Amino acid sequence: MSAATVWALVVLCALGTALIRGVGPAATGDRALPAPVVRVVVLLSAALLAALVVTTALADGDRPAVGADTAGVAVAGLLLWRRAPVLVAVLAAVVVTAGLRAAGVA
Repeated sequence: MSAATVWALVVLCALGTALIRGVGPAATGDRALPAPVVRVVVLLSAALLAALVVTTALADGDRPAVGADTAGVAVAGLLLWRRAPVLVAVLAAVVVTAGLRAAGVA
């Protein structure tokens, strides 16, 4: 893929994002969204982020794969769930992933 194609895609994504972000306020005007809709919208970002993390951690290309990086993500998730600082969770994930890769776990 050429550099011009990459930049064209970046610009198209930026324009698409701006368009999508502008549709919401334009469609609703000054009206407030109904309470059930607000509750769903608030939860969507967390669900989307969780789905992205899971698919990234458990996939290698187009097939499922579990390896050292999956263990690192699991350790970081466990530490964050237990309210550890983010830096500690990231460093623990790095150490676990590097250790497993050094031990030969793909």
